Amino acid sequence: MLKEFREFALKGNVVDLAIGVIIGAAFGKIVDSVVNDIFMPIIGAVTGGLDFSNYFLSLKALAAGTAAPATYAKAKELGAAVGYGQFITVAINFVIVAAVLFLVVKAMNRMKKAEAVKPTAPPRSDVLLEEIRDLLKAK
Repeated sequence: MLKEFREFALKGNVVDLAIGVIIGAAFGKIVDSVVNDIFMPIIGAVTGGLDFSNYFLSLKALAAGTAAPATYAKAKELGAAVGYGQFITVAINFVIVAAVLFLVVKAMNRMKKAEAVKPTAPPRSDVLLEEIRDLLKAK
């Protein structure tokens, strides 16, 4: 059983998958930084200058008729809060990742099509028949 597991784990597909997961995690951090440090401050400035991650609806404050806390973290501590700013941030993050993956898959498909278009060598029988034809013409 150990031998079978070792053969499975050392197959190229498993190693490729592991590398893909590691690169994907690193790419996810880059996209998080782009979204949180570049896009969301711009969107926050356009929508009123607030930190977009602090857009929320405090359900407890609504029910009690009191003022909402200043930050989303405080609202979560007090009870139920709908953090739609966090949701929008994650949704933008997803759209960026999906768009990049779409472009990668599209490029890979284009490269596969280019490989498929390459002419292959004619079968050996065709080459021999052409040589015979050429020899008969020469006589």
